[in-house]
Formats: sequence, structure tokens, C-alpha cells
Amino acid sequence: MNILEVRNVVKVYGEPHVDGATTALNNIELSVDEGEFIAIMGPSGSGKTTLLNILSGIDKPTSGEIVIRGQNLNDMKGDALGQFRRTSLGYIFQDFNLLESLTVKENIMLPMILEKKKSAEMEEKVQYLAKLFQIESILNKYPYNVSGGQQQRAAVSRALVNEPQIIFADEPTGNLDSKSSTAIMECLERVVQELSTTVLLVTHDVFAASYCHRVVFIRDGTVHSSIEKKSDRKQFFNEIMVHHALLGGSHHDI
Repeated sequence: MNILEVRNVVKVYGEPHVDGATTALNNIELSVDEGEFIAIMGPSGSGKTTLLNILSGIDKPTSGEIVIRGQNLNDMKGDALGQFRRTSLGYIFQDFNLLESLTVKENIMLPMILEKKKSAEMEEKVQYLAKLFQIESILNKYPYNVSGGQQQRAAVSRALVNEPQIIFADEPTGNLDSKSSTAIMECLERVVQELSTTVLLVTHDVFAASYCHRVVFIRDGTVHSSIEKKSDRKQFFNEIMVHHALLGGSHHDI
């Protein structure tokens, strides 16, 4: 079942058709099924993060449409858009974005607190996610007292508490070592497999992308190509590496 439809999305910074204007995205078309795990890759400056920001409602396209479960983001304004983003979408950031003044447990609960959920419901959901991602022992600690990998698992839990239709992840392994990166990608894999949540991941990391079902490659603001996982992760890693190199990706991303 289709959950996300991207139709002829264009993003221009500056006045269109005026000298100095920059076209970041040019007629992007993309269709995503429910429960898919998709990576968006491309060279620096290709438009990956711009696309993620537009898909997630953080930014607006210059033209084109983003439709999530039949709802057009262009038709939503102000509070309605904010409400939709809080309840239907989840976000994971490279720098975790946990509040240092709150415990890990309070950080995870925050989206539910904003939605005025009942205490018992919040407690039940936090305990479920903490067990799922093996962070029960750090719930009462503060972010600055736990590892980067644990912080990111807390951020994944926070993104899931309101049972979003889609999770958008922007370079979630970018600040992590290889062991922590593996743990986070296994977490996201579990989210897709066990909760049937759709995950869209922007990454330059071939290793992270190899966990996904499909990789969409962007170059110069347009969809260049895409490949699907048809065998094991090692084979898919090699296929991604070849495509990534052809698009001008860095050897360090491997």
C-alpha cells in the first residue's frame, strides 16, 4: 500500500528565473510503500537533506506535491501542519537533539506530553520501547551521562512514541562509531520488521544504506537511479558501493 507520493517537487532558493537563484530539487518523483525502508544517497550538495526537509514538512517546495496517506502537505497550514507532523511523522537527527535538562525517559516521553497523553499510556509505551532497544538501564540518566549509541537509541524511541506513519532520519549514524552505527541500523531494521513503520533515511554511509530495502540516488537535484535489495546485505552493499562511486561519492563513505 502506498504511503508517500512525491509529485514533481521543485525547490528553488531565491526568486525563480532570476540570476542568483539556485535550484536544489528539480521535478522529483518518488513513491514509497507502507513498511518500506529506503535510503536516499548522493554526493554532497545533491539535494538529499533538502528533499528530506520537504518530505517531512520542515520546509515547503517551490512547486509540486507531497501526499502522505492521501493528505497533501501543501493544504496544511500552521497548527494543522504542526499537529500532523507531531502525530504522524517521526524524526531522528544526526546530533540526537535530546534535551540535556531532561532524563532519557523524559526525552522519550516528550512528544506524548505535548499531545497530553495519559501517564499510564506514556509509561507503558516508554517501557516497551526501552525494552525493544535495550536501554531500560539508562532511563533515569541524563543524555550527557550515556554513550552516543545509547543517546541515538533514545532518539529512535522518542521518534516512535506517537506511532508515526513515517520516520525520517537524517544521517543517524553520522556521529557514531562503527559498533554504535551497527546497533542503530539494527534498531531501525527492527522498527520496520516488528512495527511495520516506514523509514526514510538520508545517508552518505554505504554501510547504513545496505540495511535498507531500496536506495534512491540523487544527483544535481534529480532522481538519478534506484536499486532494490534482491539478495543478502553483503551483496547489496557491493551494489550500492558501485552506484555510489559512479555518482561521485567519497571513498571515506565506504
